[in-house]
Amino acid sequence: MKQVQIGIMGLGTVGGGVYSVLKRNQAEIVRRAGCSIAVTMVSRRDVAKAKALVGDDAAVVADARAIIANPAIDIVVELIGGYDLAKTLVLEAIAAGKHVVTANKALLAVHGEEIFATAKAANNGQGVMVAYEAAVAGGIPIIKALREGLSANRIEWVAGIINGTTNFILSEMRDKGLDFATVLKEAQALGYAEADPTFDIEGVDAAHKASLLSAIAFGTQPQFNTAYQNGHIEGISQLAAQDITYAEQLGYRIKLLGISKRTDKGIELRVHPTLIPAKRLIANVEGAMNAVLVKADAVGATLYYGKGAGSEPTASAVIADIVDVVRSMNVPAANRVPALAFQDNALETLPIVAMKDVVTSYYLRIPVVDEPGVLAQVATILANARISIDALLQRESEDSAEGEARTDIIVLTHEAREGDMVGALAKIKALTFTRGAVAMLRKEDLA
Repeated sequence: MKQVQIGIMGLGTVGGGVYSVLKRNQAEIVRRAGCSIAVTMVSRRDVAKAKALVGDDAAVVADARAIIANPAIDIVVELIGGYDLAKTLVLEAIAAGKHVVTANKALLAVHGEEIFATAKAANNGQGVMVAYEAAVAGGIPIIKALREGLSANRIEWVAGIINGTTNFILSEMRDKGLDFATVLKEAQALGYAEADPTFDIEGVDAAHKASLLSAIAFGTQPQFNTAYQNGHIEGISQLAAQDITYAEQLGYRIKLLGISKRTDKGIELRVHPTLIPAKRLIANVEGAMNAVLVKADAVGATLYYGKGAGSEPTASAVIADIVDVVRSMNVPAANRVPALAFQDNALETLPIVAMKDVVTSYYLRIPVVDEPGVLAQVATILANARISIDALLQRESEDSAEGEARTDIIVLTHEAREGDMVGALAKIKALTFTRGAVAMLRKEDLA
């Protein structure tokens, strides 16, 4: 086979890692791919910075479309990010008959259905490949595990710590007892959080990734937009430090999880802070690391752990995709691994379960006046909503007012319907002895 030529659109942090790792490990990669793979063209607006990295080994252009127009380029690697320009360039590359490798989770979560359909019809019906291992969990090969390694299984659920920024913040809040705002500033100073961290801390980045994992696990199209409407996306910006402390006292740790479950009503697709038993391996994933737990009928639970971001960890996944594409370039389209794991004609349209119909367990923190009868009234409201109490703590509140003793009632419940819980909380908040905001977090055993 001739040398395969790669064009990288966006020679930034990850693009530089792809270039460096490909060059450093060329001999090993040739042994795996069966031919040499070379980056021969790159694009970056700052041409001088790109030239400083690649020298004379690759052509450097400011306009990414020059890569698409180059007939010698076999595979286009899209590392620009975002929705609009990236979508346009990927579709133009597909139309030009190029195979595409991308790390862009937002692009595929929102426009994946159109991109995969266009790729299948390209090249006079022979199709081109769109590979995206680096789009979820950086260097962890979770896409390949779901598409290939677990193909004998019926997946029951997927739950993942898939945003390193939020996991770092939660780890620091727990270890140091600091509040969210303080740790966010620390994360920004260390480079773990962007200057505008909204996508991370409000759960949007994790939701992009969760929608891709859900599509591959259950054989549907990516449903990020539907998840916004019917599912649930909640970040960590409103999480209080005392809830992390109370959870620890009860034997739990709080992690921001992307969760997708198959149910008889459809698919649950949700992102939110979650209490996990401290004895679970995934509860002990700390710092900026990622982990994905998959429960399947035949193999049981499998855990995938590693770095979820960074130049070379993400480059590892990008290059793995490049090698897979090279191996399959001369394979008939019908014999290639499908982009979403299931054959295109076998993809299903499954509804996203409305959050009010999700059934899970709950953690509640109810700040109240410390007086007789309070617990009885709270328990009665929960019982009337068919919500059973699993465990209960009472702690002196940090917000006690002069002349009024206050306490925090912390409740763990058994499984309940979210709609019932929301209704019960509205009644608890309206009680005359309730003081301040009532915290509600969801709890998953993940066994």
